[in-house]
Amino acid sequence: MEIEIDGINIHYEVVGLGRPIVMLHGGGLDHRHMADELEPLFTKHSNWKRIYLDLPGHGMTPAKDWIVTQEQVLQIVLKFIDAVIPDQRFVLAGTSRGGYLARGVIYRRPTDVDGALLIVPASALAAASPDQPHVTLVEDKSILADLRPGESGHFEMLVVQTSNALAKLRANYYPALAVRDVALRDRIVQNYDFPFDVNELAEPYSKPVLIVTGSQDDISGYRDAWKMMDSFPRATFAVLDKAGHLLTLEQEALFIALASEWLQRVENHDGSL
Repeated sequence: MEIEIDGINIHYEVVGLGRPIVMLHGGGLDHRHMADELEPLFTKHSNWKRIYLDLPGHGMTPAKDWIVTQEQVLQIVLKFIDAVIPDQRFVLAGTSRGGYLARGVIYRRPTDVDGALLIVPASALAAASPDQPHVTLVEDKSILADLRPGESGHFEMLVVQTSNALAKLRANYYPALAVRDVALRDRIVQNYDFPFDVNELAEPYSKPVLIVTGSQDDISGYRDAWKMMDSFPRATFAVLDKAGHLLTLEQEALFIALASEWLQRVENHDGSL
């Protein structure tokens, strides 16, 4: 499906019926990794309308030369939400950069968002401080020997290297990385931080939140993410061992269990603390 926002044909896919949940993918990727990693969650939570979009310059959504800041991307996301689910409350899920964008949506529209799932959420670059150098805890040299040209980078990001993780990288990560708009990425990196502090909400966000981080994440880390807790009094904060920035590939079952409990809290939430 496509919808035009500010002259950009935004590609998106909708799965299921019910309460809307908007999925914001990681930087350089597209909606495919979010769908693959989150759809198992909805086998037991069926009354949800899942909205997976490709951000500008990712997947099947083209970029425009005038997009130079993260704030502009946030405004496009807000307009997309208004156009696709007008006047509706919704839930957010975001991975890495998508988690940063989700926090921007909460900052701008806190009363519209009924809950948030933040997976290895990125922080403002000005505040970013990786916790540690990369480490591989489970290495499979036979898989390394089977890598194709261009596959080593993201595979070596894995803290736990498995054939299943490689299959998912090949299905959802490498194809997206091949078509990303690198020029847009370079522009956004120069203007990555929002013109506001996402940790400085007007008041604490009292809806159910799940923040999932990896103990061995050398990109977003987990210490910066802990600073969010003052803003989210109804948050569960998880630091998973044997998990890095690609934790949904490394700790699939544990991630789905945590996300399922979070979604149950969203479903049961009556708006009070």
